[in-house]
Amino acid sequence: MRITEVKVLPVDGDEKLKAYVTVKLDDCFVIRDMKVIKGTSGYFIAMPAKKMKDGTYRDLVHPLDKSTRQMLEDMVMSEYQRVQSTEDKEMVFAKAG
Repeated sequence: MRITEVKVLPVDGDEKLKAYVTVKLDDCFVIRDMKVIKGTSGYFIAMPAKKMKDGTYRDLVHPLDKSTRQMLEDMVMSEYQRVQSTEDKEMVFAKAG
């Protein structure tokens, strides 16, 4: 399995939710509504989830092993940081202009 595309859509005005993420696998399978969350000990990736009748949430998709989870998190966070860096530069340019 290869992650062939990562799209990060930043969210403004939310203290914890920082971005929605879409990941494409092998150019033929898409996972939407992953989230970049700012937690108490740093950023993490939350998988798409469904609210159950008892009020708990259950992941709809998720990696089955640590190495796959780490690869996914590394790629998503790398793209999130790249997008944030681009947005920060655009804000500085807009203020200077």
